[in-house]
Amino acid sequence: MNHTVSDFIIRIKNAALARRREIIAPYTRIARDIAKVLEKEGFLEEVRQETVDKKKMLSFKIRYRNRVPVLTDVKIISKPSIRVYTPSKNINVSQRKGMFIFVLSTSEGILTGREAIKKNLGGEVLFKIW
Repeated sequence: MNHTVSDFIIRIKNAALARRREIIAPYTRIARDIAKVLEKEGFLEEVRQETVDKKKMLSFKIRYRNRVPVLTDVKIISKPSIRVYTPSKNINVSQRKGMFIFVLSTSEGILTGREAIKKNLGGEVLFKIW
């Protein structure tokens, strides 16, 4: 596991494609913050922190609508080899083109594209989700 963000997001995507209801992933602060943002945006139902064999784990449920997962796909933008940073004005232009949500790592924590625009913050674009 080289990149915890990519690993975490791809676990969610694969579980949604496999029609899993609940997932357990390793606990990291960034994974917890991303899960909270996805819960607020309606992609996840519930996020819990659990201890399994004396290790912290995140447990969460994927949200479904009429037996179809709300999460359709994810595209990872920042990778360990290439980090992508953007100011807030570029988020607005890109996000208007499609029906997706950017998730950014900013100086105020993990935010969606809309929240970053409201606070006039740029940052590292982690992934886009739809």
